[in-house]
Amino acid sequence: MSIKDFVAFLQELMRRRGRLPSQLAADLGVSHTSVSRWLSGKDRPSLVSCVRLANYAGVPLERVLSAAGHSMPLEKTASELPEFREYARSKYPHELDGDLVTLIEDLIERRRKRDGKPPA
Repeated sequence: MSIKDFVAFLQELMRRRGRLPSQLAADLGVSHTSVSRWLSGKDRPSLVSCVRLANYAGVPLERVLSAAGHSMPLEKTASELPEFREYARSKYPHELDGDLVTLIEDLIERRRKRDGKPPA
């Protein structure tokens, strides 16, 4: 899609919601300047702003990413995803202790067995 498609998407979103650019900026937690640059086609939103826009508009993230000219994220295969323990330690280094991580891993494995999925 082109930048014109993204501008049209934003304009339609503001029309549907009855919002001015400054109000849309406040709703999304971005600057008015950012929204103005998007509407003029001088800039495109960051990935974080695309996520906010998708949630705000109630549309799939892929639609917003495509309209904004971002490449689509590729699905990762199971072998490319981090193990739960590794992920939990990096994401929640102070919140989760080893016993809790083990408990969560056990719950995940039980669910996989129940759903007939192979263990990770």
